[in-house]
Amino acid sequence: MAKIISEYRIAKEIFELGKGIILTDEAQEMKKFTQHGDTSVFEHAVSVAKYSLIYATVIEKYFGKKIDRQSLVRGALLHDYFLYDWHEKHKGHGLHGFTHPGTAADNAERDFDLNDLEKDIIRKHMFPLTPIPPKHIESAIVCIADKWCALCETFKIDISSYIIYRINLRFDLIRGNIRIGHRESHALK
Repeated sequence: MAKIISEYRIAKEIFELGKGIILTDEAQEMKKFTQHGDTSVFEHAVSVAKYSLIYATVIEKYFGKKIDRQSLVRGALLHDYFLYDWHEKHKGHGLHGFTHPGTAADNAERDFDLNDLEKDIIRKHMFPLTPIPPKHIESAIVCIADKWCALCETFKIDISSYIIYRINLRFDLIRGNIRIGHRESHALK
């Protein structure tokens, strides 16, 4: 029987495959920067991971192509790991669309152990603004998912609030920021 794609399963898979990134203070820095509209870079990255997994599931099921889901999720989570406010044009971010994949890749390589596929995902996610096309199907998937999520976020279409909530909840539970089953259930320390 085929697996059903559900929000719960996707949130669980993103967390399991990406927890080595999600649980770091470095990745949590992405919450400080706005991406599209009022969406944080972290929320955008989680949305891109979600849609990348959905597209991967369809490709695996209907086309029989095996997808490296762990590299897909890790690359999606780090594809915009540029760690600055790109809206501040006077700070040299005027060509952000063209330059941030390199900055994100450099930052990600500095802070995480990446394989070649993850590096390609990060560096090529802005194709065709970056002239070299994706080398792997996983890179193309993230590239397409990124465009879809950016479009939805720009027009304020909620596509991932449940997934983002689940990822942040698991982060807070593991970090001890939330205690469940206590009288002050769900209260921050």
